[in-house]
Amino acid sequence: MENTRIERDSMGEVAVPAERLWGAQTQRSLMNFPIGWEKMPAEIIRAFALLKKAAAQANLALKPDKMSKEKADAITAACDEILDGRLPDEFPLAVWQTGSGTQSNMNVNEVIANRGNAIAGNKLLHPNDDVNMSQSSNDTFPTAMHIAAASVIKNELLPAIDVLIGTLRRLEQENEGIVKSGRTHLQDAVPVSFSQEISGWRGMLEADKAQLTVSLSGLCQLAIGGTAVGTGLNACAGFGDKAAELLAEETGIPFVSNPNKFHALTSLDRIVFAHGAMKALAADMMKIANDVRWLSSGPRCGLGEITIPENEPGSSIMPGKVNPTQCEAVTMVAVQVMGNDATVGIAASQGNFQLNVFLPVTAYNFLQSARLLTDGILSFEKRCVSGIRANREKMNENLYRSLMLVTSLNPYIGYDNAARVAKKAYKENLSLREACVQLGYLSAEEFDKVFHPEELV
Repeated sequence: MENTRIERDSMGEVAVPAERLWGAQTQRSLMNFPIGWEKMPAEIIRAFALLKKAAAQANLALKPDKMSKEKADAITAACDEILDGRLPDEFPLAVWQTGSGTQSNMNVNEVIANRGNAIAGNKLLHPNDDVNMSQSSNDTFPTAMHIAAASVIKNELLPAIDVLIGTLRRLEQENEGIVKSGRTHLQDAVPVSFSQEISGWRGMLEADKAQLTVSLSGLCQLAIGGTAVGTGLNACAGFGDKAAELLAEETGIPFVSNPNKFHALTSLDRIVFAHGAMKALAADMMKIANDVRWLSSGPRCGLGEITIPENEPGSSIMPGKVNPTQCEAVTMVAVQVMGNDATVGIAASQGNFQLNVFLPVTAYNFLQSARLLTDGILSFEKRCVSGIRANREKMNENLYRSLMLVTSLNPYIGYDNAARVAKKAYKENLSLREACVQLGYLSAEEFDKVFHPEELV
C-alpha cells in the first residue's frame, strides 16, 4: 500500500502520497477530476511561480507585519526551485477542473508552502494565509495566463518568426532575377519573379509579427490586485502595482496592473486578440506551406519549379517516393491553431457577472497554439525552407508555355484580339507567336520586338 500522510483543509482530512509536496486541495482535485490526459501547461505553473514570488516580495514591502522576511525568503526559494524545473512532478492536475483554475492555484500554493517550510526547517508557511496573501484564484489565474501568454509570444514565437523571415530574405537575394509564371485561381497568370513571390511570404510573416507585437500591450495588463471580484478585498493599496512592477523586473516584460480589475477578472478579450494574431500567423503559414508543396510537386508530373530537402522515405509501398512532409506538418499545426481559436473565442464569451470560468481550457488552447506554431515554424525553416532551390529550367519552360503572356500584347493589338490569340494558341497547340501571326495582328518581326516576358515583372 502506498505510503501516505494526512493533510487537512476546510473540508476535513485527506490522505496524500507521503513523498508529494502538494496538500489536501490538490489531492481532492485529483480524486474529483479524472478527466482526460491534458494537464495544466508547464507555462502556467512557471507563471504562477513568478507571480507567487512577486506577491511575496510585494507583501513584504507593503504588509511587513503580516509577511516577514523569513516567510518571503522561504516562498522565494521554493518558487526559484519551480522556475529551475526542480519540482516537475508536483503539478499533476487536469485542465478539466474548476473553471476559475482555483485548484491549480491551490496546488501551487500548497507545493510552495510545503517546500518553503522544508527549506526553512520550520513550519512557517500556510498555503492560503501566506503564499496566497493579498490574492484570490480569481485574479491569480488570469494573471498567470497573461504572464504565460506574453512570455511565450515574446521569448519563443517572435524569435521563431524572425528565423524564418531571415531565411526567406536570404532566398530572395539568392533568386534575384529569376522570372517565372505567376498563377491566380490555380491558373496561369502574368509573370512574376521568384524573389517577388518569396517576398510575399516574407511580408506575411512580418505583418504577423507586427500584429503579435501589438497584442503584447494588452497581455501586459494584469488582473493581480483584484482578488475575488475586482474590488481588491484583503489586498492592501498598491499591491497590484507593486506585484506587476516586480514581475516586470523579473521577466523583462513591461507588465502593469490593469487599472480596471472588473474588466480584468471577467473578460478574456486580450487573450482573444492575441490568439487572433496567432490564427492570422497560422493562416499565413498554411498559405506558404501550400505554395511550397505545390511548387515542388512532381518530381515529373507536377509543377516541379522548386526542389525541397528529401528528409525521409515517403511511402511504404512506392520505392523512391519522397513527400513534402514538413509542409504537411505545418499545415496540420495551422488547422489545430484555427480550431483552438474557436475554443478560445467561445470560452471568452462565457464571462458571467464578475468572473469567467473557462480559464483552464483557454490557457491550454492558447499555449498549445503558441507552442505548436513555434516548433512548427522552426522545423519548417530548418528542414524545408532553408533548402529550397529554384529549378530554373522548369520555371523558364513554364514561363514560355504560359498563354497569359499574351497580356503583354494588349497595348499593341487590344484586349479582344489578344484573347483571340490565346484561345487559338490553346485550341491548336500553337505558340503565341504563331497564333498572333496567323491571325494577322502582328508580323513575326513585330511580335519579337514587343514580346519580352522577362521584362514583365
